[in-house]
Amino acid sequence: MGMEKLGDGGGEAEKPSGFNRYACACAVVASMISIIFGYDTGVMSGAMIFIKEDLKINDTQIEILAGILNFCALFGSLIAGRTSDYIGRRYTIVLASVIFLLGSVLMGYGPTYAILMTGRCTAGVGVGFALMIAPVYSAEISSATHRGFLSSLPEICISIGILLGYVSNYFFAKLTLKLGWRMMLGVAAIPSLALAFGILKMPESPRWLVLQGRLAEAKRVLLQVCNSEQEAETRFHDIKVAAGIDANCKEDVVKLPKKTRGEDVWKELLLRPSPSVRWILLAAVGIHFFEHATGIEAVILYSPRIFQKAGVTSKKKLLLATVGVGLTKATFVITATFLLDRVGRRRLLQVSSVGIIVALTGLGFCLTVVEHAKEQLLWALVSSIVATYTYVAFFSIGIAPVTWVYSSEIFPLKLRAQGMGIGVAVNRLMNAIISTTFLSMSEAMTIGGTFFMFAGMAVLALGFFYFLLPETKGKPLEEIEMLFTRKNSKARNRGIEIQPNSV
Repeated sequence: MGMEKLGDGGGEAEKPSGFNRYACACAVVASMISIIFGYDTGVMSGAMIFIKEDLKINDTQIEILAGILNFCALFGSLIAGRTSDYIGRRYTIVLASVIFLLGSVLMGYGPTYAILMTGRCTAGVGVGFALMIAPVYSAEISSATHRGFLSSLPEICISIGILLGYVSNYFFAKLTLKLGWRMMLGVAAIPSLALAFGILKMPESPRWLVLQGRLAEAKRVLLQVCNSEQEAETRFHDIKVAAGIDANCKEDVVKLPKKTRGEDVWKELLLRPSPSVRWILLAAVGIHFFEHATGIEAVILYSPRIFQKAGVTSKKKLLLATVGVGLTKATFVITATFLLDRVGRRRLLQVSSVGIIVALTGLGFCLTVVEHAKEQLLWALVSSIVATYTYVAFFSIGIAPVTWVYSSEIFPLKLRAQGMGIGVAVNRLMNAIISTTFLSMSEAMTIGGTFFMFAGMAVLALGFFYFLLPETKGKPLEEIEMLFTRKNSKARNRGIEIQPNSV
């Protein structure tokens, strides 16, 4: 596959442009789907306590209930890439909202474990769609100078959703046992319905429109999301070249060969990838693998159990301590969005990894001490809570947002949706493995030993990020593939500024 690069004598790299409010509004609306997913993740951590009591189920069934969403999300993410290439980014978000709506209704109804599982599986497919499409849409509609901020909005929305889920746990827990957890799970149907209608007011991704040969429509959208006609022309030129269309083509609609429209994407991604595409795929799969291999799902989903193990006993205090986890995550993810386009992706990943290693090592030590102590140790209890919050803070300021920003921007145009789908599938697989095995691992190697293992994975992640992920800050999407060549990688490692346009 040829490089996505600028043609000779054609458009120039995007110059720094002012913040476009319309592009931001589009990215915000698209990212709302992630609030629903975040809410479902957060609310389940507390709802499990009441579901177990009401339905009289055991820990193994609870693990399956927690993890099945991610196994189904894996399936959803793999078909979402092809679906979005076929029906468009916008209608894929609508489809995700409808699937979420059905899942939420089934979970809220949930008279038996089987129906609850059916609802959880349905919602899982929606999760797969949402996690793939929201960052891709945001990346494709934004300019290079603000792409980090706009592409990280889905992660902000996930964090806000998780926090809302924790708050919902606290308030709905005051209802009767049978009604409380059903309200926790079922209320997500309301925003799903609203989003399905709201998304129809948004424009389609200009890059997807170009891949369909609908050039006039793409140009109209670019004029809306750019701050000047010149910026729109430059971006339009670059996208046409990347899609294999003559940069000087003035037609409103062109017919593209099937290969250009993405029918052979799987071959170019997996069977016969170019060296740069192979590296890009490794980077995307690796960053998604390490996001969950460092244990975030264990902390988000099982934080009440972690605090219980540390010595917090009352349900009310457990849920309040868990709200603190959600608040910490939301605060630091929001902070990260303002740093992505200033500090860069690599530096945030490295700082995040070092902080995670220290926090997880401290948490593992404190929980080990608590487990072997014959009486409650206040310092170990406090230290465990502080270490948990510190871990969530460092995770949220680096790995959490950068994973989604980075993987949504590095793939070439025609491979982007399905490449991102592979990354999300790996993400959900790791999420499912951690969420379904954490309790078993904790029993087998103690809860402290489990967090020592996560700290070891964070050390490997730091090495992976340092050696294999080039910086993408400020680069137009059409130039990023150039960074994944050995020549440019060596130049970057020597501190030389890469100029893709001169190639």
